[in-house]
Amino acid sequence: MSGASVPVSVALGLLGLAGGIGITAVGPGGVLPTIGLFALTGLTPAQVAGTALVTHVATGVLATAAYTRSGQLRDPGTRRTALVLAVSAVAGTPLGVLVNSYVSERMFGLVLGVFVAGVAGLVWFRERRRPAAPRAHPSTAVVAGLGLAVAVAAGIVGIGGPMLTVPLLVALGVPVLESLASAQAQSVVIAGVGTVGYVAQGAVDWPLAVLVGVPELAGVLLGWRIAHALPTRHLKYALIATLFALAPYLALHG
Repeated sequence: MSGASVPVSVALGLLGLAGGIGITAVGPGGVLPTIGLFALTGLTPAQVAGTALVTHVATGVLATAAYTRSGQLRDPGTRRTALVLAVSAVAGTPLGVLVNSYVSERMFGLVLGVFVAGVAGLVWFRERRRPAAPRAHPSTAVVAGLGLAVAVAAGIVGIGGPMLTVPLLVALGVPVLESLASAQAQSVVIAGVGTVGYVAQGAVDWPLAVLVGVPELAGVLLGWRIAHALPTRHLKYALIATLFALAPYLALHG
């Protein structure tokens, strides 16, 4: 489905931009390109996941570099969390790619809808949660289990790690910027391993990956600046409302 119409191309580009902003500003956001590819094109579930994951390779590398520059990934605790998440992704992502091959379009829509609603709930919980005193990063075992579960989910539906990892880490007491930084490093591995798996299946639409991925990269830089310079409360609530509104559509669209 590389020959997308102009309105569809514009919509996919805008979703890529918004997704990139969400990736580095609040964590959840990478799901928006996946939603667009699923709802606006005729791609199969494997092609949706594979094409979306390709875009997250570049966004993950760029976001990791940005959070290294701003200092979060130089902190030993954050580096340890990022490393454990990345190693877990090596094991979890191939399993997700394998499971995707058994998922029908109907089931894919249901799974994606559940993920979207779940993430909206996590972001809402994070925003409503009373700020607590800073705590240490979770234990290696907890981070490894979290990373494995997120990587499997990401491999199935073609999302980046930050979508689920950031809200979960914050709920465990990790500061927002450190959570964002750790998740970006994990996203590189998820996207890289997942891309290899889906390319082997011939399940990547490269023109659509470029169409979504280029504005997504611009959004990553913009989102990183927002995360460091501006309160993101309004952006978070807009994302929550959007995800809750889209979840039923996705669940029924399949």
